Amino acid sequence: MKKTGTYQFASKPSIVSTAVSVGPLEKDSPFHPHFDFIYEDERIGQETNEKGHSQLIEDTCNMAVTKGGFQLKDIDLFLGGDLINEMTPTNFAARQLATPFMGMFSACATSVSSLITASFFLETNLMETILFGAASQHNAVERQFRYPIEYGAQKPPTGQWTVTAGGYGILSHHQSNKPYVHSATIGQVIDCECTDPLDMGSAMAPAAFDTIQKHLAQNKGTSYDFVMTGDLGKNGFSILQELIKSSGVSSFLVDNYRDAGAEFYGNDEKFLSGASGAGCSASVFFGPIYAEVLNKKWKKILLVATGALLSPLSFQQGETIPCIAHAVELSMD
Repeated sequence: MKKTGTYQFASKPSIVSTAVSVGPLEKDSPFHPHFDFIYEDERIGQETNEKGHSQLIEDTCNMAVTKGGFQLKDIDLFLGGDLINEMTPTNFAARQLATPFMGMFSACATSVSSLITASFFLETNLMETILFGAASQHNAVERQFRYPIEYGAQKPPTGQWTVTAGGYGILSHHQSNKPYVHSATIGQVIDCECTDPLDMGSAMAPAAFDTIQKHLAQNKGTSYDFVMTGDLGKNGFSILQELIKSSGVSSFLVDNYRDAGAEFYGNDEKFLSGASGAGCSASVFFGPIYAEVLNKKWKKILLVATGALLSPLSFQQGETIPCIAHAVELSMD
């Protein structure tokens, strides 16, 4: 039997609480009413960007735990990741949180891959309370993957702005008044031989298309309020829309498609093609979108986080940019 990568969760694991923290520039996002905390300092009072990144993760995780009515001692497992070398910001935050920990890396798709993994653990009944999520910090990520911001390097219109943001949640056993994970599709690596690190949207759009197509094919007849991708940005999102339009695949019955990266900074042109970073989908999915599902504005949505699986070393060696997309369906009873 061919493996499809799509799974349904009979136990309906529920997201019982979430928390989102963002940096100073993100306060102007149209999503800002649903951000729990906005820092006035990009480094969050720390001496380096990377330490600030770790502090953001620690603070936001603690907030998610507290909002859920839990204590850190109640957490069976912390699943999280970021984009920095060996995920050191998340590793150092986990050191302070002092909970069982497994690092996750799916680049900017880590927000959803951590939620899917948490759902599998809950489905086994071996765990009861899991902390999950992802984060990014603009200055730290830009320095690693492109140029230090002090260089003042100019980006093309396809470039995206790495958000300073983190989104984390608590997944536990089903609660009828909380959004739950109905199903998920684990994507496969798609490489269209893109090589430009300043055009991640073009590289990731085919992976998003592939995962959406597979998920809808395995859930025929399911009606979604909308499908939201993570951080394709305006350029990548337009490519995804063209792929959907020209596909002719009957499973594409969803009328409403959105992209968190394209919407994150509104129409502010200084952010070029929009937002990116592991914290982009995490802060939007687990902030405003979660709140709208919780308040029953939406009944069933499909969230598709995308990630570019490159590194500075692979780029320097002339490698292409392989990409991944993972999808999770959130529902309310």
